[in-house]
Amino acid sequence: MHYSTPDLCDAYPEHVRVLEPMFSNFGGRDTFGGQIVTVKCFEDNSRVKEQVELPGQGKVLVVDGGGSLRCALLGDMLAEKAAHNGWQGLVIYGCVRDVDALAQTDLGVQALASHPLRTEKRGLGDLNVVLNFAGVTFRPGEFIYADNNGVIVSAVELSQPE
Repeated sequence: MHYSTPDLCDAYPEHVRVLEPMFSNFGGRDTFGGQIVTVKCFEDNSRVKEQVELPGQGKVLVVDGGGSLRCALLGDMLAEKAAHNGWQGLVIYGCVRDVDALAQTDLGVQALASHPLRTEKRGLGDLNVVLNFAGVTFRPGEFIYADNNGVIVSAVELSQPE
């Protein structure tokens, strides 16, 4: 589905929380949205890998990587797996890599930057916890919407105004 975050903000000002403008679009989808699933991890994408291997229809994985700019939490192989399993997208408070391949993948990806180094796999991280970054609180089960204008969160599902 196509979302316009400016239109959603105009139509539902009492419901939206807008992330600080620090994210860039790296995925093949310019716009995406869905129900939030959260992962909190730092320089270890083990939990991200576990989640994208699961069915993700109608869901967006929100990853709090602590804002680390020292390695990538998502690359082309995990992005392909996420797209294959129906995930709408990922919002990563951290880095991604393989950006040319990500741009060709049918998946929304918003992240801080690109970085060529992969993470270590230590099996660390927390799933479905409340996250706080970019001036917003993310609760599992809430909804997130992203496009090239920005990223917004809502406690309730929003429909694109006509």
